[in-house]
Amino acid sequence: MAYLLSIETATTTCSVALHQEDQLLAVQDFHLEKSHSSILHPLIHDMMQYCEVDRQELSAVVISMGPGSYTGLRIGTSAAKGLCFSLDIPLIAINTLEAMAFSVQKYNLRKALLCPMLDARRMEVYCQIRNAEGREIMETQPVIVDENSFVSYLKENEVWFFGNGSTKCKSMLLSSSETAYFIEGIEPSAVAVGALGWQKYVSEQFENLAYFVPYYLKEFRTTKPKKV
Repeated sequence: MAYLLSIETATTTCSVALHQEDQLLAVQDFHLEKSHSSILHPLIHDMMQYCEVDRQELSAVVISMGPGSYTGLRIGTSAAKGLCFSLDIPLIAINTLEAMAFSVQKYNLRKALLCPMLDARRMEVYCQIRNAEGREIMETQPVIVDENSFVSYLKENEVWFFGNGSTKCKSMLLSSSETAYFIEGIEPSAVAVGALGWQKYVSEQFENLAYFVPYYLKEFRTTKPKKV
């Protein structure tokens, strides 16, 4: 019987879940900025203790690989790698946007295109587009949103936008299209990460533990401090 621990730290949400194969046993979500480093390991410990599952019983760790927060992704990846190395179990990585789309897909009875969005800088978002069957039709990429963004998709399809990046695009896209719809309250969750992770576990799609790095999508940028 395989137990999979999944970790989601790509945004301000710190989320962990435990699956027994494809069955969800428990999930813990913590919504507080800059809390990942202090709360992640206690969340994992408390959840597994409640489920009466020992770490030695884990079969794999599933990580939300990004895109997302540089700091959050590093914290989640470090925790996942540490567990995998110490327990000698495989690491599985899931695209954060794919997991968000997976969470919405079961409600998509209207066969709309799904566009998860994560906030980047200014009017830029990280996004991808998937169809109702879950197939990727626009790969994950950074997009600077304006009135013409997604026009080729919106001409012939209803498109559902969601995630923390969609809020700043809402008024612009609604004013330029009648087929754009926005879903509130969709955040990355370890539940979807774990569900997709089970599919990869069955097909043995594991990461190279030594060389795996998060999917940052863009290089980290720093700014020089202002002179006082």
